[in-house]
Amino acid sequence: MIPSVNPSGSDTRGLLYYLYDTGKHEDHTDPHLVASFDGMSPDPGRDPNATLTDLQRLLDQPMMALAKHARPAKHVWHTSVRADPGDRILTDEEWAGIARRIVAATGIDPGEGQSGCRWAAVRHAEDHIHIVATLVTEDGHRPDDFRSGARAQAEARLIEKDLGLHRVAPGDGTAAKRPTSAERHKAERQGRERTAREELRETVRRAVSGARSDEEFFDRLAAAGLLIRKRAAPSGDLLGYKVALPDDLNKNGEPVFYPGARLAPDLSLPRIRERWSADDPAPPKDDAIRPGPGGPAPARRATASAAWQAVLVFEHDQDAVAAAHIAAAGEVLDALAKTSAAHTRSQLRDAATAFERASRSHVRAVRGHDRALRQAARDLIQGGPAHGRGEDGATTAMAIDMLFFLITAAAHWHAGKGHAQQAEAATRAAHHLRAAYQTAAAQPLGALYERGRRLSRPMLQHQTALLREALPDLAEQILTEPGWYALAATVAEAGAAGGDPAALLREVAAGRELGTAESLSDVLVWRMRRAANLPADASRLPETGTTTTRSTKRGTTTSRPAPGKRRSGEDAARPGR
Repeated sequence: MIPSVNPSGSDTRGLLYYLYDTGKHEDHTDPHLVASFDGMSPDPGRDPNATLTDLQRLLDQPMMALAKHARPAKHVWHTSVRADPGDRILTDEEWAGIARRIVAATGIDPGEGQSGCRWAAVRHAEDHIHIVATLVTEDGHRPDDFRSGARAQAEARLIEKDLGLHRVAPGDGTAAKRPTSAERHKAERQGRERTAREELRETVRRAVSGARSDEEFFDRLAAAGLLIRKRAAPSGDLLGYKVALPDDLNKNGEPVFYPGARLAPDLSLPRIRERWSADDPAPPKDDAIRPGPGGPAPARRATASAAWQAVLVFEHDQDAVAAAHIAAAGEVLDALAKTSAAHTRSQLRDAATAFERASRSHVRAVRGHDRALRQAARDLIQGGPAHGRGEDGATTAMAIDMLFFLITAAAHWHAGKGHAQQAEAATRAAHHLRAAYQTAAAQPLGALYERGRRLSRPMLQHQTALLREALPDLAEQILTEPGWYALAATVAEAGAAGGDPAALLREVAAGRELGTAESLSDVLVWRMRRAANLPADASRLPETGTTTTRSTKRGTTTSRPAPGKRRSGEDAARPGR
């Protein structure tokens, strides 16, 4: 259950008109009062003789009794209280009880003999109510509504428990501000999937990813099509900024600007500058526009390596260092979503959006230690858009694989610190990464699977023995997985390249989140190919150790699978996470 306290307003009747209007909003059906300060307020929704003006005058009466100069300019308090989509449909009586508890907890109408404000709770949809109040008590004073939003959230957690509803993870004040109901309805009218606030937040996050200076950051915002206003001190020093969508206008036809800090706490200019102030010394001016390190595929390999090393941070380093790596991981997800092919972009974008909540907590990040991840984000942006096939596609799967374990480690770290919302957000991000991985890995793992199937019987027996020797505790599980053939092909390639496959297997299997993998063989494939610098895409590589036969009729040599009994599930590659 989510209460959302809105900024104070000045038009009681205008708000009531919105709450009772059924002509513009599909979810406004049968608007009516479920509760009020006296239990007898006129209800324009159910009483044909009651009007919006009647209810407005009743609510505003204590304010109007004050001298004109003593009346508050912003006197309308408004909150919505929305049930979780999975909750049962609550009755009017239950919503009435919820409304009374919320106004008592927030200080709007505390009860117990204390003077309260006049308020009314309107239900115009099955899953939520709106509470409107006038911020003047019956005895003419301002109510004690300090931190009413936080107090409403705390009471909502108790209501969930008492009514057996979905339990929302408690917040800690570090979340980005939710869109207001007015912003949501405006987006609906304009046919937008998201509110302007949400679109701007994502665009600004992506502009920050891997950036190294104010100039580069603002250039990226302008390139994304945003309107930008900068705030400077009399000395000329830049103090802040705000952004707007060109087509998001107010009633006067002017763009609606949002300061960075109103988009998210870590998107204010001072907080953004913390990221690049701790980076390596400033690069040459043309660094922002030079090509990335060889293109999308090398950038993804570098990302996989940086993510692999970052997992160690959660095992050995201080909390402030871990927090920095979590924040930088968010930059990497944004950069990967921006530059990946269409078939994985949606899930990667959802992962980045979910992880945004996990990137902030009360543990203040110490920047500088996260340089490798920030450089990985920069390399992804500079490397440019990746194709969904070949080495680009395969290295995308490799990078997602490593990031999955980094994000999972971040979820465990947050859970251990009691950061409930952040842990839940990181877990949701990992879920989206798992789905993106399934899509990205299907083709490259399928090619490796077929290479493994074509290994000769002696070669396959050798790889099996090597696996049992190197990983005796994991070997039998791996041998039953569909991905074993892809791993066998990789082990064969590593041996052909002159490496020590057994030592490499032991190295890449050495702990670090293997317990969360659905397919150990998949994980080991990508770790080995990265560590041994093998091509991620094996579809065009020459065969290694296959069984061959010569056709006497045609005089050609062909490869065929080694004979032997096939295990169930061999006929198609099924990458897992």
